[in-house]
Amino acid sequence: MAYVAVKGGTKAIEASIEALTYERLKNQDTIEIQSILSGMRVFIDQVMSESSIYSKELAAIAIKQTEGNLEEAVFLLRAYRSTLSRTHYTKAVESKDMLIERRISASFKDIPGGQILGATCDYTHRLLDFNLMNESREDTKAWLVEYAKKLKKQKESVPDIKEERNQGHIPIKINEKPLEFKDPLRDMSKVISILRKENLLRDFKESMEEPKDITKENIEFPTKRSERLQILTRGQTGAVTSLGYAAIRGYGATHPTVGELRVGKLPLYIGNPIENGENQVIEDDFYIGEIKVTEVESLFPRNIKRPNGKNEIEFDVGYGICYGQNESKAIAMSVLDNCLEMKNKEFPTYDEEFVLYHIDSVESTGFISHLKLPHYVTFQSKLEQARKTRKKDVKNHDNLL
Repeated sequence: MAYVAVKGGTKAIEASIEALTYERLKNQDTIEIQSILSGMRVFIDQVMSESSIYSKELAAIAIKQTEGNLEEAVFLLRAYRSTLSRTHYTKAVESKDMLIERRISASFKDIPGGQILGATCDYTHRLLDFNLMNESREDTKAWLVEYAKKLKKQKESVPDIKEERNQGHIPIKINEKPLEFKDPLRDMSKVISILRKENLLRDFKESMEEPKDITKENIEFPTKRSERLQILTRGQTGAVTSLGYAAIRGYGATHPTVGELRVGKLPLYIGNPIENGENQVIEDDFYIGEIKVTEVESLFPRNIKRPNGKNEIEFDVGYGICYGQNESKAIAMSVLDNCLEMKNKEFPTYDEEFVLYHIDSVESTGFISHLKLPHYVTFQSKLEQARKTRKKDVKNHDNLL
C-alpha cells in the first residue's frame, strides 16, 4: 500500500518546493555529478540495489536531487524505472564467470584460488581521518601515481600474477590515461562445490520454470523462491540487515557460516534470434555490458534422519546477491532466504508475508510518510467520538451524585 498523491493549496505547495530548492542551493555551491560518482561509490551501489536499476549516473542524479536522502532517491529511480520499456531479457548468468575483485570464505582457510581480500573496510581501524578535511586533487593524483608504481613493481616481482590474486582488476586513471593491471580472475570454482562433492549439501531438483517478474505482476502468497529473491535483493538495506540479524540473534533458530562471498563484475548477454532464408532461427548472443554485484552463499547445518534411523548432518545453502558492493545486505539476504525456505511460522523472520512486505523501501516509507498528510476528517470523527464518551461519563457521574 503506497501513498504518493497529495492535494492542497497550489501556492503553498509551490512555495514548499521552492523552499526545498533553496535549502539545496543556499550555500551558493553545488556538488557535481562526477564528484558523487567518484566519492560515493557505496552510496550509489545501495541506491541502485534498492531501486532495481543499474545506472550509476542516474543514481548520482537522484542523490544530488534529494540531497543524499536515500529513501527519496530510491523513490525517484523506482518511478523513473516504471516509465522504461523492457526490450530484452538477458540470458541467465553463471556467477563462476564473474571477474572477481574480492572473494573470501569464513568456512575454509584454504580455498581453490585463495582468499582475495580486495577493497573492504573490514580491516581498517575505524578511526576518523581528519586529513580528509584538506585533501586536494593534487594529493589524490600523487597517491595514485605511487600506488601505480607499487603495483607495477609487485607485478614485475611475481612470475605469475595469478598467484598474487589480491590485486584483482584495478583500473587507475591519471590525467584521463588509464593504468590497468589485469588478472583474469574468472572461472573460479565455487567453495560450496567442495561440500557438494562430498554429498554434504541438500539436493534439489533443477527447475527450468521461467521466473515470475515481480515488477509486472503482483505477488501472491505462498511465493516461489524466485519471487522472494527478487524482493529481497530490492529490499531496504537496513531492513534486510535488521531482520537477518533478528533471525540469528533469537527470533529464529539459525546461525550460518559464510561459505563464500564474492564481489565482482558479471558479463551480460541478450539473445538475438535471426531468421535465415530457410526460416530457421539462429541463436546469437550479444554482449551488452557488465554489472558489479555482491554474491553470498551461506551454509546452515541441518539434522536429518535417514531411513535406516541414523542421524546425520547436512547443509542448506542460503543465497544472497545485490547490485554493487553491499556485503552486509547480501549476507542478511542469504539468512532470510534460508528462513523463508524453511517456512517455520513460530518466528516472524520465517513468515514470508511479514518479511517481504516490510523490507521494501518505497512500500514502507511511503506508508509511514503518508501519516504526515491531512487526516482531518478521520481524526475529527475520532475526536467527536472521544468528546461524546467523555460527556456521557460526566453525565453519569452527575447522576450518581
